[in-house]
Amino acid sequence: MPTTVYVPCDTTALAMGADQVATLMAREAADRNLDINIVRNGSRGLAWLEPMVEVDTPDGRVAYGPVEPDTVAGLADAGLFEGLSSHPLALGRTDDIPYLKKQQRLTFSRIGITAPLSLDDYRAHQGFSGLAKALKRSPQAIVDEVKSSGLRGRGGAAFPTGIKWQTVHDEPAGQKYVVCNADEGDSGTFADRLVMECDPFMLIEGMTIAGLAVGATQGYVYLRSEYPVAHRIFKAALERAYDAGYLGDNILGSGQRFDLEVRLAAGAYICGEETALLDSLEGKRGMVRAKPPLPAIKGLFGQPTVVNNVLSLAAIPFILDQGGKAYANYGVGRSRGTLALQLAGNIKRGGLVELAFGITLRALMEDFGGGTHSGRPLKAVQVGGPLGAYLPESQWDSPMDYEAFAAFGGVVGHGGVVMFDDTVDMGEQARFAMEFCTVESCGKCTPCRIGAVRGVEVIDRIRAGDNREANLELLTELCETMVDGSLCAMGGMTPFPVQSVMKHFPDDLGA
Repeated sequence: MPTTVYVPCDTTALAMGADQVATLMAREAADRNLDINIVRNGSRGLAWLEPMVEVDTPDGRVAYGPVEPDTVAGLADAGLFEGLSSHPLALGRTDDIPYLKKQQRLTFSRIGITAPLSLDDYRAHQGFSGLAKALKRSPQAIVDEVKSSGLRGRGGAAFPTGIKWQTVHDEPAGQKYVVCNADEGDSGTFADRLVMECDPFMLIEGMTIAGLAVGATQGYVYLRSEYPVAHRIFKAALERAYDAGYLGDNILGSGQRFDLEVRLAAGAYICGEETALLDSLEGKRGMVRAKPPLPAIKGLFGQPTVVNNVLSLAAIPFILDQGGKAYANYGVGRSRGTLALQLAGNIKRGGLVELAFGITLRALMEDFGGGTHSGRPLKAVQVGGPLGAYLPESQWDSPMDYEAFAAFGGVVGHGGVVMFDDTVDMGEQARFAMEFCTVESCGKCTPCRIGAVRGVEVIDRIRAGDNREANLELLTELCETMVDGSLCAMGGMTPFPVQSVMKHFPDDLGA
């Protein structure tokens, strides 16, 4: 029997030389007359160890990392192909790595374990079990299961997924759509990409179940254009799902239909907002729509539409397979289930961490992240993307859940956590928030379009020492106007990081 060697194929691993590592592994095995089978699996999400190579042994998989091309020969000499652990890059049994062992992986239970495009692998790990159960249930029963799970939108808005589905379900029969927002643009986030590169059938299954629940027969994935690897893998997964009968006119012989396509996004941050996304998907410039009507009632091409984030839809297969209550058993308060936290920035151990809601930010950054990469003291952390507040140390013991963060003006958002050490200029970060809005605003409403431009100008005057007190008062009023008057969260949240700097890091702003 050949020894199975796993070399990941996601974007991070590829950027670190995974293709070359796989080629060299095959060459070293051939030189030693060893029979090996190289499987290009998905990433486990331990970004600082990529490429992380695993070897199948009688005791389970053992891991090595980060494996750079010039370390392959030495690893082979040290017994990598036999699963031995005498090399400095040896990590022991993969399942025993503390970073992984301390997680609660529901949505990401398969990533790194399976080959992304293997239907056999997917089915062997509970894949399509949720779809099989959904096909035997009424649409309302599917919606009720999602409601009982307590799942809320993982894209940042945290709106109850089951309520959104119920609204679309209750609309009169006719053309309806399921749209997946995969335009992952928040700083420090990559969970959507990992789903599509490492477990694409999970998203296909979740979207198909959503279609069955609300009576939609057509789905679209609106994918970030900067994700070419995800695009390639997901398109291949779609073809295999069609060939195997999981999509199309007669899903698994049930007589029910669901079709799915992937479309590349416009390269604009604003198209992460659901109504701007729908405009873009229709071939228009991505502009925010006034609400009401809600997309659930009048969405894509004017028809009832479910718009969910990748992580929301990726949670659905588990919920339908194991039950809504099994999912709701995780979490705290109204924040049920697990959250995909993505650690980035000035951090020692960046990567994906899936945990039940409730862990503190400090525990996340220290126990998983290992502190700053520079070794210098941590000064601030931004949670929830470029529109999230910069949090000082006094807020790091707050539990990660929607209500706890909202209580002090923070946002969980898409789960991105970006760390900064004590060398950061928080005044420059405040300026960046306003500048980001000037570039990414769709321009439809005045508070966002003009307010962000004026915000940059006012911050520049404050930092230059030009009539500071008056300009600080002006900046305060400008932020309040943007929060209260903007049409969508782009302008409404841009002041959050600025206000947090004014409150917690005034010296950096020159205040």
